[in-house]
Amino acid sequence: MAKRQPPAAAEPFDEKIIEIDVSSEMEGSFLEYAYSVIYSRALPDARDGLKPVQRRILYMMSDMGLRPDRGHVKSARVVGEVMGKLHPHGDAAIYDAMVRMAQDFSLRLPLIDGHGNFGSHDDGPAAPRYTEARLAAAALALTDDLDEDVVDFVPNYDNQLQQPDVLPAAFPNLLVNGTTGIAVGMATNMAPHNLGEVIAATQHLIAHPDAALEDIMRYVPGPDLPTGGRIVGLDGIRDAYATGRGSFKTRAKVEVEQLSARRTGLVVTELPYLVGPEKVIEKIKDAVNAKKLQGISDIVDLTDRNHGLRLVIELKNGFNPQAVIQQLYRYTPMEDSFGINNVTLVDGQPQTLGLLELLRVYVQHRISVVRRRTSFRLGKK
Repeated sequence: MAKRQPPAAAEPFDEKIIEIDVSSEMEGSFLEYAYSVIYSRALPDARDGLKPVQRRILYMMSDMGLRPDRGHVKSARVVGEVMGKLHPHGDAAIYDAMVRMAQDFSLRLPLIDGHGNFGSHDDGPAAPRYTEARLAAAALALTDDLDEDVVDFVPNYDNQLQQPDVLPAAFPNLLVNGTTGIAVGMATNMAPHNLGEVIAATQHLIAHPDAALEDIMRYVPGPDLPTGGRIVGLDGIRDAYATGRGSFKTRAKVEVEQLSARRTGLVVTELPYLVGPEKVIEKIKDAVNAKKLQGISDIVDLTDRNHGLRLVIELKNGFNPQAVIQQLYRYTPMEDSFGINNVTLVDGQPQTLGLLELLRVYVQHRISVVRRRTSFRLGKK
């Protein structure tokens, strides 16, 4: 039997070790990561009001021909196209952004027409292989005229394709739909507004470039939240419109109804922005068990697709409904605060803008789009 030969000794090779200071390496790497999050993920552009992933989704769906007058396609197909061609990140992040643009309780004017279970306040959406999507009519106003040299195009992540640096945006999407995002060292939280009011304010600013904030607020008195609710106090809104930072409180819409001959109840038909009925029910039960809330005998969720939100709170005999309502506002999310922080990208730099500045940036963008479109059409003629 042959003897096993010992392994040959490894040949020596030249080593080249470069010593790097750990603190400087960490500082440089973290700054690079922070810049990437700020400019390429978390903050919207002030011109079209979109984050890069949202812009890529809408552009790719437009490129795929998924118009409102055509059939829906599987969401997984859209996610795959966006991830493979424009957005080299996880498919979950792309689908989450796509879902939010289809939810009428998240956006004041949804940009995607979703078919299937796109979630609710309390539950997440179905997997992308089960849902279908196409562009909503509003999205066409954001993507129209892209083939007429109205905006600059930049290379995608592997320099194989081109994508728009910004969308033409025929309406002020950032103010209409609002946004939220957390970057490194900064965050943004912008409230939705009424489309008609924002358009009227924009038209006034175009006709009167030197308009003051008070003139604009005659058209836009405050946010218009998708889920309704009542805004309490305007001081915080005035501060936010002037400086870009402020807060306001919203309350649920509650009506006192006679449920039966001997039973009185409170019927909730609107809740504060981003607050779901299950969360409210849970907090009410916790407050009742902790003896903070009194006079409540039962709570029933009668919400459905046909009639919308309907939360019935049955009261015990002998309790004043208005007193119970005040307790509900105090101990449950039926009263909630919204902190406005208008941090957005202007010329590639994060800035905190008030209402007037946001509209001016948008108007300048649209002037540029119209000029470039006119020049393109004249050259074509």
